[in-house]
Amino acid sequence: MLPKLLVIIPTYNEVLNIRLVVEELRTCLGHDADILIVDDCSTDGTLEALKNLNTLVVTLPFNLGYSGALQTGYKYAVANNYEYIVQFDGDGQHIAGEIGKLVSAFENSSADVIIGSRFAEQGEYRHPFLKRVATMIFCSLIKIISGSTIHDPTSGFKLLNRKVFEHYSKIHNFPYYPDANIIIEMLLNRYRLKEVHVAMRARVLGESMHTGLARQAKYMIKVFYSIFIVLLKYPPLTFKKRLRG
Repeated sequence: MLPKLLVIIPTYNEVLNIRLVVEELRTCLGHDADILIVDDCSTDGTLEALKNLNTLVVTLPFNLGYSGALQTGYKYAVANNYEYIVQFDGDGQHIAGEIGKLVSAFENSSADVIIGSRFAEQGEYRHPFLKRVATMIFCSLIKIISGSTIHDPTSGFKLLNRKVFEHYSKIHNFPYYPDANIIIEMLLNRYRLKEVHVAMRARVLGESMHTGLARQAKYMIKVFYSIFIVLLKYPPLTFKKRLRG
């Protein structure tokens, strides 16, 4: 396992899942990594469920959303001198045993970011219809803009080195949904991204932040808007120059 590794789990109202998630991580990782729960002002007893689980916990004073909780985790990792982080969801979809695949891919490449991809190879995981459409569009946009092929731009299961999460920790107005938008910006800034195929589960308990057509539509609008802002920062005529360096 990598030295100075922190697993960051942003949570909001995951009382039904969080104990099982942490226990699975502890079984797989032992004491080779620290676990940080960033609780985004949960109201369902999530904090009570974390008692006696031997984890680090940061409690936000008010709800910042998924990206705000993630960025809090990045800042914690920088302040406490971690070298690597794994982003891990608190809803039970990510599988602790798959972290080894991310670590192995990192050790055998020069990548700055390893993305745990559901779609790099044929698998059983299926998105809801709108999320599937959004993923197809985001993959196409990433290819057109950066020239890179990313199969799962909406995956939240990632391994980041310090150069990346320190950069993320300093971004003002960090994107509300850091998905295809942040991937495009990282590629245009010549960070190295690599995908590795991983298995994931469908959520069984609780409610996803993407549940319902209205939330899925909001997600798509916000990510498209964020991509538009990235394009304003990096006009099309500068793409090839930036990518060629």
